[in-house]
Amino acid sequence: MTGEAASEVRSAPIPWSATAGLLTEGPRWHAERGELLWVDILGGTLHRGRPGPDGALASVETITVDRHVGAVAPATSGGYVLAAGTGFLYVDDAGAARELAQPAAGDRDVRMNDGACDAHGRFWAGTMAYDESPGAGTLYRLELDGSCTTVLTGLTISNGIGWSPDGTTMFLADSGTGRVDAFDFDASSGDITRRRTIVAIEEPGVAPDGLTVDEDGGIWVALWGGGAVRRYRPDGTLLTVVPFPVDRPTSCAFGGLDRSTLFVTTARHGLDDAALSRQPHAGHVFRIEGLGVRGAPCAPYRGRTIR
Repeated sequence: MTGEAASEVRSAPIPWSATAGLLTEGPRWHAERGELLWVDILGGTLHRGRPGPDGALASVETITVDRHVGAVAPATSGGYVLAAGTGFLYVDDAGAARELAQPAAGDRDVRMNDGACDAHGRFWAGTMAYDESPGAGTLYRLELDGSCTTVLTGLTISNGIGWSPDGTTMFLADSGTGRVDAFDFDASSGDITRRRTIVAIEEPGVAPDGLTVDEDGGIWVALWGGGAVRRYRPDGTLLTVVPFPVDRPTSCAFGGLDRSTLFVTTARHGLDDAALSRQPHAGHVFRIEGLGVRGAPCAPYRGRTIR
């Protein structure tokens, strides 16, 4: 990362969701339905929120599952695929669930964390140990035939994942190491090669969490413990800083009718009473307008959703 000065965005983040979650994560804009999807990991819930004409939250529906849920993707066959517990889970619109691949089955020490689908519709999601043990995380890929591939081992807290607009580069954050890495990405096979670190966060108590990539290739990274969302160039140059009124932004995604609103999830988990009194909207979803860029809608899971 160069020493080039970054700009600070003056557009204030606005609380958007009506209630706070414990560990709100994984926003995804489902363009087909005009709704924002997000999860509360520790609450085991999937939320579907629809903005009104003024951008404010107009309605929300919630589905609860029987395990911690790290990420969600809409399925082209209807319903949603979740990275939850020790693997993948399908839920229909009514909340009925059925198991998909369970790559970490039997390991109660780990859980699925963040994830997203690539343009071909494969669902990528990684794990972390509950005690955040170094190297205990693994990145998996749910294939279109329902099988599961182990892609990368030795991660600590596998987190935000995204792709460049041309689909040739994949980005992955590891909150445990404080790094955002880039990989060459083969879209047809899903293979990743030439791993390199583009961002290294070295501030004490601050870690890169979820991320999204805009149409211009800018990488937006939520900073857990850093009270900000930052935008980087693909080479790691810091471009923009968006200060937040809460300490723990967790992830971000562009959405709204023209996909120019940045939705940001945040957490209240682990904050004491004094901290919560200073940031009463911790755990809410926020929205930010006027950033001057757009994002892509989330790619759906295009594979089978049978067991």
